[in-house]
Amino acid sequence: MVVDFRKHPSLLHPLTISHSPVSNVDSFKFLGSIISQDLKWESNINAILKKAQQRMYFLRQLRKHGLPQELLVTFYTAVVESILCSSITVWFGAATQHDKHRLQRVPPPPYSPYWYIVIPVL
Repeated sequence: MVVDFRKHPSLLHPLTISHSPVSNVDSFKFLGSIISQDLKWESNINAILKKAQQRMYFLRQLRKHGLPQELLVTFYTAVVESILCSSITVWFGAATQHDKHRLQRVPPPPYSPYWYIVIPVL
C-alpha cells in the first residue's frame, strides 16, 4: 500500500522483494485494524460494527433464555465492549462525526440505567 497525498503523484515502479513482485492494495489489516490507502477509518469502523452486531445477537439470546443480569453484564463486557474498544486510541480521533454517531447506536450494555453506550463525541 502506498500513501501519497501529493497533487500529482508520480508513477511508481513495481516493488520486488527477493525476486517476487509485491502487489499494491487499497487497504490491509494490521493488528486487527483495517488501514486504507487514503487513511480513512470507515472500513475499520464498518468491520467493528458488524462484529459488535453479531455478538449482540448472542446477548439477546442469552437474555431471552433468562440468564441473570450479572452474567449478561460479564458477557457484554467480555465480548461486545472489547470489540468496540479494540484499538480505539488509533482510529477514534480520525473518525468522522457520522461514524461516531453510528458507533453510539450500537445497543447499550445491560447494566446501563440509560441503556446507551457512552462514547465521547469530540
